[in-house]
Amino acid sequence: MSEKVTIQISKELYEKARQYIEKVGGFNTVEEFVEFVLNEILTEEEQTAMTKEDEELVKQRLRSLGYL
Repeated sequence: MSEKVTIQISKELYEKARQYIEKVGGFNTVEEFVEFVLNEILTEEEQTAMTKEDEELVKQRLRSLGYL
């Protein structure tokens, strides 16, 4: 198990998350839910992040195809 740290969020946001997991299920705690959401967002960001070099290659390809 990886080491944990404490993050503070507003009580209002905590309550919204708690109500959400009570309604939808799938999580035992708000902490599990928050960790899942953060992981999903950060993983998605890593997968969709494009380097400047990648962006330039796409632009060159689009130019060669006549789109730019």
